[in-house]
Amino acid sequence: MIEYIRGELAEITPTMATIEAHGVGFALNISLNTYSAIQTQKEVKLYVHEAIMTGGRDDSYTLYGFATKQERELYRLLITVSGVGANTARMILSSLSPKELCNVIANGDERMLKSVKGIGLRTAQRIIVDLKDKIVASGVATELSATGSHADMMVNNDVRNEAVQAMVMLGFPPAPSSKVVTSILTAEPDMPVEQVIKKALQMIK
Repeated sequence: MIEYIRGELAEITPTMATIEAHGVGFALNISLNTYSAIQTQKEVKLYVHEAIMTGGRDDSYTLYGFATKQERELYRLLITVSGVGANTARMILSSLSPKELCNVIANGDERMLKSVKGIGLRTAQRIIVDLKDKIVASGVATELSATGSHADMMVNNDVRNEAVQAMVMLGFPPAPSSKVVTSILTAEPDMPVEQVIKKALQMIK
C-alpha cells in the first residue's frame, strides 16, 4: 500500500498532478483543494488513496492524491456512502474545503450539499446520516484548522481553457462548460482558475 508520494511536481492541472519520484512519474487525481495547496510548489507530498478495479474487461489502477491526511480521510468516508462514487467524492471536495464539508455534515446542511453538481436530496441526506458520527469518531473535524486564502495568481489567457478542460474531465459536456466558464470570467476576469471551476460546478445545469 502506498501511504504517500513525495517528489518534484512535474505537471499539474486542476484535476491531476504528476509527481516525479526516483525517475518515475506518478499521475494522481486531485481535488481543487489539493490543487490550490500545491500549485506553486516545486516539491510536494501527497497522501495517496489507491483504487483498484477488477473483474471487468480491463482492470484499472488509479491513484488519488491529497494535500492533507484529513482530506484523504474525508474522501475515504465519502466513498463508503451508497451512491457516492470516486468522481462524486472528488467533486464534493472540489466544491467544499475539508473544514466546510465537516461543518456542512455536522450542521445537517442539506442545501449546501445539494449545491454540489450531481448531489440530490436523498444523497445529501444519506451523506449527513452516514457520516455525521463517523467524522466525529475519526477525529477529522477536530484536526482541521482554519486555512488561509487561496494563493494569489495572475490570470492569463489559459485560465478559461484550463477551467473548461477540468469541467470536461469531471464529466460535463464541453459546450455548457465553456458557456458557464466564459460568463464567470466575463463578470470576474481576475478570478483564479480553481475558483472559476468551483463556481462553475454550482452553476452548470
